Amino acid sequence: MNILVVAATEVEIAPFLAQNSLADVLITGVGVPACMYALTKKLAQKKYDLVIQAGIAGTFKSKFLLGKTFAVKKDLFADLGIHENAKFYTLFEKGFTHKDEPPFFKGKLVNATENFFSLTAVNAITVNTVSDNYLINELYQTKYDADIESMEGAAFHYVCLQESVPFLQIRSISNFVGERVKTNWKMKESIQNLNDNLCRIIKTAQQ
Repeated sequence: MNILVVAATEVEIAPFLAQNSLADVLITGVGVPACMYALTKKLAQKKYDLVIQAGIAGTFKSKFLLGKTFAVKKDLFADLGIHENAKFYTLFEKGFTHKDEPPFFKGKLVNATENFFSLTAVNAITVNTVSDNYLINELYQTKYDADIESMEGAAFHYVCLQESVPFLQIRSISNFVGERVKTNWKMKESIQNLNDNLCRIIKTAQQ
């Protein structure tokens, strides 16, 4: 099985890189544009049976344990839209495109797989700007029923869905959304747990 592991930074998958011999690796850089370009270019060069994006994320949910790893079922571009009269509207709400226009389903980018390799599946959003603004973060959580937040996830889903490539996004929770004091983050624990699960998933998929 040809597997591609995608990450925004080498730091997030460093433990995996130190022992990997079973998968190709793509480091895209941080953010939506970098992820979309790098992944699209890579998929044009080689056919893969499974593409896995691995990274850290912030969570909106106080009940989520920092350091725990989740799989992403649904993702979307949270800040792609229009601010008008002190309100935020998505492109779907303003009629620029239909919420079920492929690859979207009800305005979201959905991984239809039934196999999340024993990880709990959650709803994610992708943002271009990480913020400590309470009102913005409250808007995202309420409007989108979001569990976690990243800066590349929806780009990853979009490309894989458009290219009809089986995919899986896994994220370990390093912090609560809005918390910018890094000493309160669980980077070491989240990266280790992320990589433990990444290695397990690849070994299982290769069997």
